[in-house]
Amino acid sequence: MDLIISVLGILTLLLEGISCQGVYAPPTVRIVHSGHACNVEEERHAERVYTIREGETLELTCLVTGHPRPQIRWTKTAGSVSDRFQDSSVFNETLHITKIQRHQGGRYYCKAENGLGSPAIKSIRVDVYFLDDPVVTVHQSVGEAKEQFYYERTVFLRCMANSNPPVRYSWHRGRDVLSQGSDKGVEIYEPFFTQGETKILKLKNLRPQDYANYSCIASVRNVCGISDRNIVFKLTNKTVSPSIKLLVEDPIVVNPGQTVSLVCITTGGEPKPTLSWVSSSDRLPEKSVVKGGTLTLPAITSDEAGVYSCVATNNVGNPAKKSTTIVVRAMKKGRFWITPDPYHNDDNIQIGREVKISCQVEATPPEELTFGWLKNGRALRSSERMVITQTDPDTSPGTTNLDIIDLKFTDFGTYTCVAALKGGGIPEISIDVNISSTTVPPNLTVPRGKSPLVVQEGDTVELECLVSGKPKPIILWSRADKEAPMPDGTLQVESYDGVLRIVNVSREMTGSYRCQTSQFNGFNVKPREAVVELIVQYPPSVEPVSLEMRQGLGRPVAINCRVLRAHPSRVLRYEWRLGNRLLHAGHFDQSDETEYTVKSLNREGWGEYTCDIINEAGAGRCTFLVTGKAYPPEFYYDTYSPLWQNRPRVYGFKLQWTQMNPNAVDRIVAYRLGIRQMGQQRWWEQEITVEGTITKGELITHNLTELIKPEAYEVRLTPITRFGEGDSTIRIITYSAPVNPHLREFHCSFEEEPICMFTQDKNDDFDWTRHSAATRDTKYTPNTGPSGDRSGSKQGFYMYIETSRPRKEGEVARLVSPFFNVAPKNPYGITNPPAYCFGFFFHMYGKHIGTLNALLRQKGQAATEGPTWSLSGNQGDHWKQAKVSIHPTASFQVVLEGIRGPGIEGDIAIDDVTLEEGECRDLPAINLRSAAPSTSAHIRLLSVTLAMTFRWGHR
Repeated sequence: MDLIISVLGILTLLLEGISCQGVYAPPTVRIVHSGHACNVEEERHAERVYTIREGETLELTCLVTGHPRPQIRWTKTAGSVSDRFQDSSVFNETLHITKIQRHQGGRYYCKAENGLGSPAIKSIRVDVYFLDDPVVTVHQSVGEAKEQFYYERTVFLRCMANSNPPVRYSWHRGRDVLSQGSDKGVEIYEPFFTQGETKILKLKNLRPQDYANYSCIASVRNVCGISDRNIVFKLTNKTVSPSIKLLVEDPIVVNPGQTVSLVCITTGGEPKPTLSWVSSSDRLPEKSVVKGGTLTLPAITSDEAGVYSCVATNNVGNPAKKSTTIVVRAMKKGRFWITPDPYHNDDNIQIGREVKISCQVEATPPEELTFGWLKNGRALRSSERMVITQTDPDTSPGTTNLDIIDLKFTDFGTYTCVAALKGGGIPEISIDVNISSTTVPPNLTVPRGKSPLVVQEGDTVELECLVSGKPKPIILWSRADKEAPMPDGTLQVESYDGVLRIVNVSREMTGSYRCQTSQFNGFNVKPREAVVELIVQYPPSVEPVSLEMRQGLGRPVAINCRVLRAHPSRVLRYEWRLGNRLLHAGHFDQSDETEYTVKSLNREGWGEYTCDIINEAGAGRCTFLVTGKAYPPEFYYDTYSPLWQNRPRVYGFKLQWTQMNPNAVDRIVAYRLGIRQMGQQRWWEQEITVEGTITKGELITHNLTELIKPEAYEVRLTPITRFGEGDSTIRIITYSAPVNPHLREFHCSFEEEPICMFTQDKNDDFDWTRHSAATRDTKYTPNTGPSGDRSGSKQGFYMYIETSRPRKEGEVARLVSPFFNVAPKNPYGITNPPAYCFGFFFHMYGKHIGTLNALLRQKGQAATEGPTWSLSGNQGDHWKQAKVSIHPTASFQVVLEGIRGPGIEGDIAIDDVTLEEGECRDLPAINLRSAAPSTSAHIRLLSVTLAMTFRWGHR
């Protein structure tokens, strides 16, 4: 990233290597883009709008300055409920979305913050363009005119397509374009309420010529290269909306495991309708099979019961829809309850009184449910004293009652309620109820010593209620606070033995628990209930749990430990320790915190301090690590021209940093500098002595020398105080060719792999290739390309375009230089643009040579006026030099563009690219006669001020 510092005062200080105070700088941010932009409008309603076609790749990069290095975060406004990007953030410089979808359009924000000043925020709105295939629907209007003997029939053809930007529609009849007023029988309009979303073609009083092929063309005027879409509809005198018939009953009642087939046929419709099936549960079962109009559901289950609909559509009129309901037989949850004499308000069963036994079963379908009663295994029929009733299915479906009037001793026994479904296939449910002299209502108590129950957090606990009675009822457990859930998250838990077991009990489970009898499978009397108190003890929760404190020698240190909550809340004591040595202990009074102070820190005072706050359940611990360790240094990434030394084989790098919180600990006396070549294991270390006291924000400089080109290095910097080594910081240093023309000269011979920070253009057709004659493939195309680099060496490297297959004529490869700064002569801008001489050597040999262009791109300018330099055709098997003067008015790049000719013998090579201050002198003479007679050669040399540029921003 090429950072420009425009304030000359700071620039001068940096260039002279003088340390300066207060280099901490708040963040600035700028958004640049690459990828497949259709268009970028820098100012539209005071916002930047980035237009991209659906399915392309979005790439936005956030360029920031500031010190310390700002943290970058991408966020997005809510574009759609289904767009989950709004719930998260991207914490790196580049936002990359492959195959972007329409719902991912919206405003994207890049936020940079480093704790200084306000965060820097920039935004760009991403507009995703798309066009779906149009859909034509046909509607008919049939109305009878009174006292007339004819029918007026009007047909509407509606065309709709989803798009962005808004779509334009056009109608055709056959090959003829239809427009408003061109045909008296035709009217074309957009309904006001649709806001351009549809275009309607109205055919009034159908005529014979109206029966034809109609095509609707949807267009977004080729924006983003999106071509027009069209749809054809054939209107005939047989065109009619669909009609269907279901060849099944409604409802369909089946047993689980059966295979169910639903058959739907079309009984009318032109064009021929298409059939589909939908379910009331939004989607069909996974194992369902649809073949034509037949839906098959193999081995159906209760979960698959519901309404299934056949839908037919042919885009004429409204879709036809027919539905049927599938009912799957099922029975579950058989239960009973005994009601003592309901007229005497008695909870006991007594001879001579009435007793009612009720039995309930859930069944599907409920109307097929039948009940039978047995006494001691023999069928029981309704009589004057034994009255069997089945209640109204509409009010209480699935319930049967047996009323025993004037209970006698002979009525004691086992009564069985048997439930079955008329359709069969489902097992019966039998429920036994014993009526005897020992049948008594329930009683509920809490065992002695079981309430209140005191346990430790993490224990397994059993809450118990003793229940008696015959039959023994189910016990329902719930919290006494009705709003509070049970440990498993439900509001009620059933227990058959009266015990509620809680595993790994937590402090949130403290409270009152209610146990009560259920009327089901027991007596239908007022519920019995009892309450169990649960008390969960837990050790104190404290803060801070862990804290690092840095302090210099001779200074005071105060550390504080605070109780947040505990049970029992009466905290017993606290203990302060340094390592294993007890420093201070005591009991809490009214306060909820304790403090320990070291009046003057000495070497023995560094270490780990702990404070244990103890109650009956255990201890909570605060931990403090007190050290004199220095904070990490912060590397300064905004150094102007960090490459200060540039010799043929080695380079030097200006390393700059500031120290985080230098006054928090003892004076930093030195830094330990470690450096190693990337990929190597061994570190080389040296010590950098620091004279005097470092102040906050002071910029410290150290020059690294004799770094081998073009290797990258890992640098580690560690501050040292009387305490010892502090926290280290690591950064990577990468070599890049000098890119500032104020170094007087830029020269690139492509000998190193980084190729002097040249990059391949992302929007061209293919890439330039780095090569040497020594490594070139022996099968390369003869009669084209160089046999060595510009100096004649077969070991030397150059760049060339490979024109063999799959390359095609006219395809382009562009090689783009790094950005070069144009420093203003005064702080108010450039008045006299400086001149630079751009030079390079080229080799254009072969009968199919295309064109080599030299171009100029300038920051902030978007128009192009053609190449600065251009040459076409065979120039012979020689290296030749080109030079051209350029006069940029802003930071700029130079571009070398190779265009493939008509065949494979068309390799173009370049080498030794230079950029020097000043106008070009001694311009080389290019002998045009050196071109082969069969090729056309032309050259254009321009040394005028250029306003031409490409859009700036590609990195």
